[in-house]
Amino acid sequence: MLCGLIGESGLPAGPVRDRLSAWRDAPGFLSDALPLRLVGALHYLVLSSHDDGLARIYPPQTADEATIATAIDEAVERHGDLIGRYLDSPPQTNETGRSAVLLPAFLYLQSRFDMPLVLSELGASAGLNQNWPRFRYEYGPWTWGSLDSPVTLACEWLGETVPAHPPAKVADCAGCDIAPIPIATEDDRLRLQSYVWADQPTRLMRLAGALSMAVNHPPNVAKAKAGDWLDERLRDERAGHLHIVFHTIMWQYLSSEEQAHAQWLIESAGRRATAAAPLAWLRFEPDGQPKSAALTVTIWNGEHPNGETIALGRGDYHGRWIEWTAAS
Repeated sequence: MLCGLIGESGLPAGPVRDRLSAWRDAPGFLSDALPLRLVGALHYLVLSSHDDGLARIYPPQTADEATIATAIDEAVERHGDLIGRYLDSPPQTNETGRSAVLLPAFLYLQSRFDMPLVLSELGASAGLNQNWPRFRYEYGPWTWGSLDSPVTLACEWLGETVPAHPPAKVADCAGCDIAPIPIATEDDRLRLQSYVWADQPTRLMRLAGALSMAVNHPPNVAKAKAGDWLDERLRDERAGHLHIVFHTIMWQYLSSEEQAHAQWLIESAGRRATAAAPLAWLRFEPDGQPKSAALTVTIWNGEHPNGETIALGRGDYHGRWIEWTAAS
């Protein structure tokens, strides 16, 4: 709604409007997600209690369009410098809901190999999904995790079969990101929350829970390109463990050269894998079908040089549903 209203009403004269107007004619306007940078800044002003006028028209409050437009104009005039800093960097997200798609895959693989897991996440953002064993999951026909968890993920289960769901055994978990999202300070955490829209209270609640959990269980995220990090991470054999390299909705953002490098490293490590130290490449990525992504895994355990690729199912980008197709 905000983007449409701003598009119709415009913004007040000043540095924010001048900057957006100049950017609109540049090739990167849409790919740079300028509208999302702007509304993220406005939401931050509400979350941080910097603008009472905006707070009075943001959910759960209601207001007519004229009142909303006036509040936006006044906020832009008052906070041009802060909004300008938001425009300097792309939106930052860490969708914890995707753990609801990953969990059945992790449990399926753990049950198949009966080994503790070593997890390596590419494009980890803030690393919040590294705490997936501490989340609560509710799929309808089955549940997993503690009722006391501050994060509950409700996901519609569309599969005909249910994977075995034992307790998780994670020996090591780490990730990398070319620009890890900082969450050490309250301001860092508010910035991450600002990119979840105010009319999505469920997402805001689970993100707040994941951030509170990260205080006592901080994620491990290295600042590195996927290929550079994998080159080091995949060197050592993990005897007695199943090593899973995984990523969610990030592969498309790598250059073709970086994709090829990362894939070569994973496949090379796969050819070195053995029954005592297997490797899996788990990805939840778009495949051309609308409104969902494919959940796929390739497994190496010394039997097939090219690995065994299994289509596990499909899921909603934000983890609202999963269609599980793998045999239990």
